[in-house]
Amino acid sequence: MTASIVTNHKALRHAIHTADVSEFRLCNQRGMLAYLPCRLNARQSMKTAPLWPKLGNTLTRKTTPFAIPNGNDESQRSSSHACSDDQVLMPSESSYCSSDLYEEAVDSLQESGSGVFQVVEDTVNLASLLDKLKAVHLHVLASEQWNASTLKLCHKNYMDSARNLIHYLALKCLDIEPLKEDLALISLLNLEMVNLSVLASLTTSIELLENLQLKSVRTNKKVSAKICTQEKLDQQKKGHFRIDTLRIKAYSNRELLLGPLQGSKLNHIMTTVGEEALESETLIADLIKAGTSIIRINCAHGSPKSWREIIRRVKRSSQMLEAPCQILMDLAGPKLRTDDLKPDPCVVKVSPKKDATGNVIFPAQVWLSHKDAGAPPAHLSPDAILFIDDQKFFSETKVGETLRFIDARGKKMMLKISKVFHVLSGTGFMAESTRTAYVSSGIELYIKRKKDRFPVGKVVDVPARESFIRVRVGDLLIISRDGTCDQDNSFGRTSGAHRITCSSGYLFDVVKPGERIAFDDGKIWGVIKGTSISEIVVSITHAGLRGTKLGSQKSINIPDSNVKFEGVTSKDLVDLEFVTSHADMVGVSFVRDTRDIIVLRQELEKRKLQNLGIVLKIETKSGFEKLPLLLLEAMKSSNPLGVMIARGDLPVECGWERLADIQDEILSISGAAHVPVIWATQVLESLVKYGVPTRAEITDVASARRASCIMLNKGRHIVEAVSTLDNILNSNSKQMKAEVKSLVPSSHLF
Repeated sequence: MTASIVTNHKALRHAIHTADVSEFRLCNQRGMLAYLPCRLNARQSMKTAPLWPKLGNTLTRKTTPFAIPNGNDESQRSSSHACSDDQVLMPSESSYCSSDLYEEAVDSLQESGSGVFQVVEDTVNLASLLDKLKAVHLHVLASEQWNASTLKLCHKNYMDSARNLIHYLALKCLDIEPLKEDLALISLLNLEMVNLSVLASLTTSIELLENLQLKSVRTNKKVSAKICTQEKLDQQKKGHFRIDTLRIKAYSNRELLLGPLQGSKLNHIMTTVGEEALESETLIADLIKAGTSIIRINCAHGSPKSWREIIRRVKRSSQMLEAPCQILMDLAGPKLRTDDLKPDPCVVKVSPKKDATGNVIFPAQVWLSHKDAGAPPAHLSPDAILFIDDQKFFSETKVGETLRFIDARGKKMMLKISKVFHVLSGTGFMAESTRTAYVSSGIELYIKRKKDRFPVGKVVDVPARESFIRVRVGDLLIISRDGTCDQDNSFGRTSGAHRITCSSGYLFDVVKPGERIAFDDGKIWGVIKGTSISEIVVSITHAGLRGTKLGSQKSINIPDSNVKFEGVTSKDLVDLEFVTSHADMVGVSFVRDTRDIIVLRQELEKRKLQNLGIVLKIETKSGFEKLPLLLLEAMKSSNPLGVMIARGDLPVECGWERLADIQDEILSISGAAHVPVIWATQVLESLVKYGVPTRAEITDVASARRASCIMLNKGRHIVEAVSTLDNILNSNSKQMKAEVKSLVPSSHLF
């Protein structure tokens, strides 16, 4: 329900007074937070032209205090870096203060004569526009009064931000389309781009309109007087004008959570790492060199032992490179996942490159080393890594010799030693194979010399291959509560049906036949055909043309079901002990309700952790719809606060067609609360996995520049992806400016 702005002043007043109690307040008469006027309103923002005061006979571009919030505004940062010359991200003492700008605008308007006023009067009805703007201002102030009890609960560090969030939500309740059009006609204010400082922008615009109207009247009567009294200017200087103050607040909140930006950079880069980072001594350092300023560890994977080693390497590399790097650790949360599938045999496939006719064009490259020797040099990209148990192998084997062995299929195979390398803790060999072989643990390597065999070593620690099932449209998939598939099979043995397990009881307690179910972030969709206490039968309705792999620990979403999850799980509480001792920020996964925030805040208060950053991961429909409530609840503590747009589960929960609008809404709401945003999931995913980006990914990064931080997930080409992302985010537009400048006559440049 919304209130409409009408042109008649009396009708407008009536609409405001009659709508305030029922529609615009956020708390009831007992002071409890009851209803939040937040609806999806994702109209594309129109750009407003700046005010062009006339100084003498020369048009000079002036920045006015009621201009659109600058690049530090989380939700409205321009996708172009041309505005970076204004240094708006780094407020300094030497910058113009708001009152100085106000005086300049007023003085220039005064000197411009009656021409500009006549143009404005001919364009819009100033009296009507002023009445509308005052009514909006009154409504915004009323919303603050209605929510006074809620605001009092916020920590003093967030009081101004919480108040501005309330103002923003009150503004979003109104249908202000006619008002926006009138304001745009006189290039005064864009109401969709004032979320950084709603009340201050409205107040300043009203004052300027009043002064503009006064000047217009006095000009017609040929009375010369100043537009603005000294008293009003003095009030602005005393702090009533707060656009700059709130801008600095947003900048400060970002720095408290994410840390300071280095040099002239405008965005942080976050990179997810897992246990694969331990396979390379240089990966963490390479990521920081490429531009990573935050390392993310997902507590859903790995163990405290591996997390501790990753953090040790991060801190060591950060210190050596003199590049600050923060640590974010995500709690696993109540996510539904497939259980681990039975591992495949521990076999590694060694396969050469072949052309279309099957001829070998490049032999397979195999790295041979002792398991304690460390990873291969960074410039090498072997097709397979084999560990040899005997150190004598590396002293007795020479370049050019041929290793022979019997592979897992019983076939005779050969590896020819091509190069030798000295690594951190020993020696490693690069070998070549022109035939496809399957190597398992225990296979013996030997060298044939003078018709005799000389054993030189044994292959050890071959990892198990990742297990998966491949499902196609029309297949049946049975989800079991545990791994004992033969027990309590209510549906009997379904011929050709795939089986997976999910140990979470939430799934089996709430789903019903006919509801949709999705797997692996929506790559696979199905419809539930039947349920029992221990099994769910799913008919696959969407998968790849050749089927889609479904493996261990993949997400399960049931968007049609009303699942009541435990916000912070018992595992989360155990992991929180480690997180609070080692990380700078904690990510709260699958936030759905304010109760999740309350539980976390209580746990942090027990440990007296007021400086640990909190990142709310918005990845459910409930989390998105209740985002303002979640922010207000989190603002009751002093902990640095941020929001992550987790785009993996979010479109599955809310619908793919709504994702773009949801992203913008999260950015706008968080911007109004002066809370930094992390843009996450599938950023440059093709580049990370395959080394080549898609065009859509590049434009996605351009949109992501509105956020304070952009997150990349792990992959084979992650270092290259971080470097590319850093270049995109910090590209210089001077060359484009120079090219454009050459097209414009010099007499028109200013």
